[in-house]
Amino acid sequence: MQIFGLDIGGSGIKGAPVDLDKGDLAQERHKVLTPHPATPDSVADGVRQVVEHFGWTGPVGLTFPGVVTDGSTIRTAANVDKSWIDTDARALFGERLGGLPVTVVNDADAAGVAEMHFGAGRGRKGTVLLLTFGTGIGSALFIDGRLVPNTELGHLELNGHDAEKHASSKAKEDEDLTWEHWARRVQKYLAHVEMLFSPELFIIGGGVSRKAHKFLPHIKGIRAEIVPAQLQNNAGIVGAAMHAAETDIAG
Repeated sequence: MQIFGLDIGGSGIKGAPVDLDKGDLAQERHKVLTPHPATPDSVADGVRQVVEHFGWTGPVGLTFPGVVTDGSTIRTAANVDKSWIDTDARALFGERLGGLPVTVVNDADAAGVAEMHFGAGRGRKGTVLLLTFGTGIGSALFIDGRLVPNTELGHLELNGHDAEKHASSKAKEDEDLTWEHWARRVQKYLAHVEMLFSPELFIIGGGVSRKAHKFLPHIKGIRAEIVPAQLQNNAGIVGAAMHAAETDIAG
């Protein structure tokens, strides 16, 4: 079974048809840059470009980088334009995609669900926390395989600021940090999160998961196991498609 998955991020909008039996992309993903300012209309145009690239005419699962309630209403917009707040995202994307059936879910939650089903969290019980390091820091918390949605732990306070301002991969790029220096920041963040939630496993996702060997060896003193996401930066796309498949829109 194939459903289209699309992952909206602070820097890019990427998507592809997903083979839900394999938990992998059925075709090479297509990506466009996230517009700036990332308003609802401009992002919806980018979403349409990605979907139309494949000539897709079926259900579409989308992620959004913020809190999504009731499967549609946007409640936070830290890394996109603030005009997203209170937007009915499902209605917006459905209209822009010509009436295609759509679902919308928090981006890190989607990535986490994919990793728990197909990737690094498969078969793991207890408390598991996926953290995506990108423009910000997304989080997906699982208790015995069940998701606690919309945790947004990237906004925990660290050194007097949102943690993601200090420890995201964007912060690494903006400040031209070495991998070792950035790893020390990530270590402080993980220690803070571990103090609060005591997970058995951290799964590190986002684009940096492809380069885990460059920074994970520098992270010390964390009791929990730390592993890179197996689906890497495609986890959100796969999770978005999974979310669509679990709703009525997939038939």
